Amino acid sequence: MTEEPTDGWHQPLRHVRADELTGDTGQTDGMTRREAVSAKTVGSRRVWMGQTHVAPRTSSGDHHHGDSETAIHVLRGHPVFVFAEGGEEVRLATGPGDYVFVPPHTPHREENPTDEEAVVVIARSSQEAIVVNLPGLT
Repeated sequence: MTEEPTDGWHQPLRHVRADELTGDTGQTDGMTRREAVSAKTVGSRRVWMGQTHVAPRTSSGDHHHGDSETAIHVLRGHPVFVFAEGGEEVRLATGPGDYVFVPPHTPHREENPTDEEAVVVIARSSQEAIVVNLPGLT
């Protein structure tokens, strides 16, 4: 039997296997989010982490992530991240190994213009997957 640490410093590590990710999290049309690290899954208090899958030739709905900062790491594919700046649409074309930072409350969408599924890893500064779906960017 494992005893709970009393000093608060020696908490056990948690292992989430690839086949244990859950789709029971905030979703946006055109993409599938899979939750890995969260308050629900491992008891995290300050971070949420998971994957997003965007099918070939698909675009997500416009959305933002509330007060959360979001960091994105592209694993597979060439997703395009679209947002508005100064009333103009901006498109960030990415590839495997690239990173994208999404500031809090910034409306955006992911597009996958290729014939390959796009897969990204997402980390947020909240343990919850805040997803606010919007009617449109521009």
